[in-house]
Amino acid sequence: MAPPTPARYARDVDLTYPADAEAFRLEIRAWLEANLPAGWFSPDFSMDEPERQEFNRTWNEKLFAGGWICAGWPREYGGKGLSLLEQVVLSEEFARAGAPMRADFFGDTLVGPTILQWGSEEQKREFIPGILEGRITWCQGFSEPNSGSDLASLTTSAVLDGDEWVINGQKVWTTQAQYADYVFLLARTDPHAPAHAGISYLLVPMHQDGIEVRPITQVDGSGEFNEVFFTNARCPKDNVVGGLNNGWKVAMTTLGFERGSSSTTSHRRFLKEWEAIVAEARRVGRTEERLVRDALVRSWSKVKIMEINGYRTLSDALTGGSNAALLGACNKMFWSEMHRDMMETGLDIMGMHAQILTGKGPVQGGPGRRGRADYPVSDLQASFFFSRSETIWGGTAEIQRNIVGERALGLPKEPKAQSV
Repeated sequence: MAPPTPARYARDVDLTYPADAEAFRLEIRAWLEANLPAGWFSPDFSMDEPERQEFNRTWNEKLFAGGWICAGWPREYGGKGLSLLEQVVLSEEFARAGAPMRADFFGDTLVGPTILQWGSEEQKREFIPGILEGRITWCQGFSEPNSGSDLASLTTSAVLDGDEWVINGQKVWTTQAQYADYVFLLARTDPHAPAHAGISYLLVPMHQDGIEVRPITQVDGSGEFNEVFFTNARCPKDNVVGGLNNGWKVAMTTLGFERGSSSTTSHRRFLKEWEAIVAEARRVGRTEERLVRDALVRSWSKVKIMEINGYRTLSDALTGGSNAALLGACNKMFWSEMHRDMMETGLDIMGMHAQILTGKGPVQGGPGRRGRADYPVSDLQASFFFSRSETIWGGTAEIQRNIVGERALGLPKEPKAQSV
């Protein structure tokens, strides 16, 4: 039997979208063209710093007025009630335009959907409008110095004192904590219960005397990650989401939202970085070197695999498949290691200049890694530094391999280290 030809594959795979989804795409595209700054789609478009600040100030208001923030949420809670495919089309068009499409990632992608699924009606009325309007910013308080991948071993405690929880402990690698109004926090509320059973999911206000945020300054000068110390910090008794000591199940829901969005668009940022690496190779005259060309081709092929994996994940979700968690683990492991390797290629091409921190960093976006113009690094250097963390956050590559091996391949569980 002859091997399948590309034409055979083309007949077997249909990537066209239904007519109603394409009509919705045109609606989104028209809105973007009407609301983005004049000249946005021009190849030589740029904004100076005052113009960018004005754009950042007004864009969330336009997104909210257009109903695009959390558009997949139910209409009764301020969303548009979009279907999964409509949400994909929305992400694709914003990605095509290079336009920001969310007010606060932690709010509208992580804790907001978690509150909608697990929260009380009182919690929804209190927090959902602020998330939709971009008035409340959030950070995630899960990891601790000795509880990263083994999250169930966390030791931050919450003890009930009348109508308030009193919280003591430390969180680490807490992204955007210095800007956040609230932290969605895992704390041990029953020290006598089994590790996974005594944890609760709390919504804690950040602006109080009992919370200290210490930025962890990176080599590029950025301080996106933080240590957060809780010393008799407080939050209302009713700010437990999903019920007392049920925080582990609630947290797994949050992590599922983190890994499940933008399946067909997440490869695009890596493709843009690949193009930037190719441009750098041309600039320094290294495009004819065999090893450089081989490395560039390997990186490009992995970006395309990531794109295909995105459609595979979408297809599983649209057809009611049950492989979302396994596909998420495979995809997380693949893209994080791919990006690390690709950025190493980029710095290899830069040569000794990669060791010199003299360039201007990215200026697009909000506060954080891509929100300041004063980092003494180039775009490629900034992406290289950040890529070092991506095989850790959201689930380490080692843990993803365990999930794939044990749940998908049926391999024996990893032996636990024996104490001596």
